[in-house]
Amino acid sequence: MTLSLLSRTKTWSIPFILLLTLGGLLRLLDLTDPPLDFHTSRQLRNSLVAREIYYNALPSATEEQRQLAASFANSVGKYEPPVIETIVAYSYFLTGGENIAVARVWVTIFWLAAGVALFDLMRRVASPWAALVALAYYFVLPFSVEVSRSFQPDPLMTSAFIIGVYFLYRWSEDSSPLLAGTNSTWKWAILAGVFLGFATFVKVIIAFMVGAAAIALVLFTLGKDFWKSKQVWAMATIMVTPALLFYVVLSSGRSTEYFFAWTVALMKLITSTDFYTKWLAFLGTLFGLTILFLGIAGALIAPSRMRWLLVSLWIGYLLYGLTLPFQMYTHSYYHIQLIPLIALGLAVVLNPLTESVAGMGGVGRVGFIALVVAVIGYQAYAARSVLVAESFRHEPAFWNEVGEAFPSDAKVIALTQDYGYRLMLYGWRKVDLWPLATELSAERNPDKDNAAQFDELTEGKDYFLVTAFGQLEKQPGLKKILDTYPIAFEGEGFILYDLR
Repeated sequence: MTLSLLSRTKTWSIPFILLLTLGGLLRLLDLTDPPLDFHTSRQLRNSLVAREIYYNALPSATEEQRQLAASFANSVGKYEPPVIETIVAYSYFLTGGENIAVARVWVTIFWLAAGVALFDLMRRVASPWAALVALAYYFVLPFSVEVSRSFQPDPLMTSAFIIGVYFLYRWSEDSSPLLAGTNSTWKWAILAGVFLGFATFVKVIIAFMVGAAAIALVLFTLGKDFWKSKQVWAMATIMVTPALLFYVVLSSGRSTEYFFAWTVALMKLITSTDFYTKWLAFLGTLFGLTILFLGIAGALIAPSRMRWLLVSLWIGYLLYGLTLPFQMYTHSYYHIQLIPLIALGLAVVLNPLTESVAGMGGVGRVGFIALVVAVIGYQAYAARSVLVAESFRHEPAFWNEVGEAFPSDAKVIALTQDYGYRLMLYGWRKVDLWPLATELSAERNPDKDNAAQFDELTEGKDYFLVTAFGQLEKQPGLKKILDTYPIAFEGEGFILYDLR
């Protein structure tokens, strides 16, 4: 590729630093607001796991606190190793206690580090200016800002994945006949194996894209004789071993449970055209369909090595989506790995445009730069507006009040939000859950009538707590039954019915 004089200069370093700064500042807005801004149940789940780790390590914690924290953590689904939770829990010692700001700072650091690797990867197939515009998409897309600052494994998984793909690409570049087997290629091979293996260990769903990328670049680089390479076997071993040990050897029961609950039970969805329509429409709300299609187009027209990589990643993403069909149009964070993938494609598509602008006169160039800055500014403002639109600082006090409304030893069943996680985190109370009326429950049990099982579900319970009144309206049979019981306590936003 012949780059213009402007592209070969280091004038891009200043806007690069400014983009990193902007990306970091956006993710640190409203830093201490409770983690109820984005997929609350997932963030609360991580907070409860981190609490258990923290109290187990806290010398001043009482035995009652440790037992309660362990009880809360054991009630949430533990399908991945608590990597980010452990990092955050031990960081609590630096802040003097539990603080969501710690989690947001850590995942922001990971996302910025991955952005540096992504930028250098894009620069290998496009001009720095095309890479900068694509990197802006990675940093200021409102969905990117929301998901990459959330307290869950996905930002760390994706960050490690990006860095691992970068090292894998460097290994492929340096594995020419003249360089193959040198210390340089061994370095890239080991680093690629470590980061891609770590990404898969953090959350195994990335394995589809990790495997696709590794297979594609190994075949592109070495062809049919790949099996003769010691570096390939070393990479494969490092990539596979951590996840294999945790998910298959140590946690085979949970992995099997997850597979049957979320894949086998819902596989029928992929036989309907409605599924694909919902999937594509959902992606449009997250990324914009025009940008999505441009990202795919970039994969198809990229230079050969990058084309093999990008096409393989899209194939891996497709297979991943067919394996977890329900999440494809309901859980936005399951698409976090598309952010860097689309950005890579955009860099390829934008490269001819930025090179053309670099050769233009002053007025045209200034106008184009002003337009790009305006778009970035607008997206950054939109991302900022989403974060500060609603405050959740009142939530801890509310759930503490709910927790104090009944004794700690009372047996309570509740129609409540987020699997009761809010009450556990802020009210230090654990309750049994009344089934919710959701799209997922309707998909799995379309004919089930929960109200008909009221006596069975509430047997031995002292109280029935309602905080999710929207759910109560969706279950008129339950509402009718509860109206026959006396109210033990009623506060603003909750009702406690006495079942005794």
